[in-house]
Amino acid sequence: AIQDQLPATVISALHVNHGLAEEADHWAAHCEQIAVGLGVAFQAVSVDGMGDAGESPEAAARQARYHVFKQLMTDGDGLLLAHHEDDQAETLLLQLFRGAGVRGLAAMPRYVAFSKGWMGRPLLGVSRQHLRDYANEAGLNWIEDPGNQSPDFDRNFLRHNIIPDLLPRWPALAHTLARAAQHQSAASRLLDELAAEDMEVLAGSRSGCLSIHALGLLSRERQDNVLRYWIHRQGILLPSCVQLQRIHAEVLSAREDAQPQVGWADSMIRRYQDDLYLLPAEAGRDSLACDPLDWDLKDDLELADGRRLKLERQKGVGLKASLEGRSDISVRFRQGGEVCRPLGRKQGHRLKTLWQEWGGPPWERNRIPLIYAGEEIIQVLGYCICEPWQANADESGLIIVTEQV
Repeated sequence: AIQDQLPATVISALHVNHGLAEEADHWAAHCEQIAVGLGVAFQAVSVDGMGDAGESPEAAARQARYHVFKQLMTDGDGLLLAHHEDDQAETLLLQLFRGAGVRGLAAMPRYVAFSKGWMGRPLLGVSRQHLRDYANEAGLNWIEDPGNQSPDFDRNFLRHNIIPDLLPRWPALAHTLARAAQHQSAASRLLDELAAEDMEVLAGSRSGCLSIHALGLLSRERQDNVLRYWIHRQGILLPSCVQLQRIHAEVLSAREDAQPQVGWADSMIRRYQDDLYLLPAEAGRDSLACDPLDWDLKDDLELADGRRLKLERQKGVGLKASLEGRSDISVRFRQGGEVCRPLGRKQGHRLKTLWQEWGGPPWERNRIPLIYAGEEIIQVLGYCICEPWQANADESGLIIVTEQV
């Protein structure tokens, strides 16, 4: 039907095989057969849906599935999912039982920006029974996942053990709960608008940071709202209530010269002076344990934390081009006791003294690449080129560029 209405649109079907059931390969073959019959391009991707020890199998499978979605989407793509009204009602109840806030109680959005495009759930307003009736009338062939009958999963327990007992009393339960989710979604959007307004006056001294002093002028409720908005906007899993309380007690309330941190999932929050930082866990660590890395300047160099160093050329800027012919170029990280002579200085200085002059968070200082020729520092990347390694005005220079892989 979509292809008929939008003939210029490229439609494709994706099946994610979680490998959790013996029939999983048969299901993939069934989906491919249906897609071929409709003249739709088909792709099946297998993932490990088991997850780590102690992890909810539902959450692990969902995370693996959405990782595939993000990997395969290209600019402007739309991803359509078949969640319906009863799914929405179940999601709201699950979030309620988990003690979720307004954002969680908004359940599943009908349309939302996702990966490089958008994600839509056009059937959220249609009940499970309505869809089943239509499928029967149209003679559609589908497969019921036997895993959907297992009460070991929270959603199935709700679906088979709780909701049926409520329906005689509240027959429109799914529709009513879905409407409640819409109200929570509207409230969540209003809170986001308020947070966006607050963010305009909360900018820290460095890009992406919040001013701790300015944040402290807000009520506790607005502080929490801003923090959640700030974190969510960067695509990071929100901290729990306990973790949010720790951010207040251990980070926001700490002395300005302290260096506290609170971590969760793959992220952490740290402070430096009046700036509040939101960082990937790897980037927020105090050091990058790494042996010296030999660097052939003809090639890019990948660092242990996923950064890549590469060269660009520009006349009169950067390092001397003659360095390309040397075989003793290496990249190291601060260990203590390093000395260099920044361009224009008459004598060398301990790197520790220079960091005090330059400023910046301590955890960044220990992760700044130090470029060596032999045993001599020739550049502190992003901060200075050392004497006498600056390219002359009339010669080609080497500029070291950092990329995130």
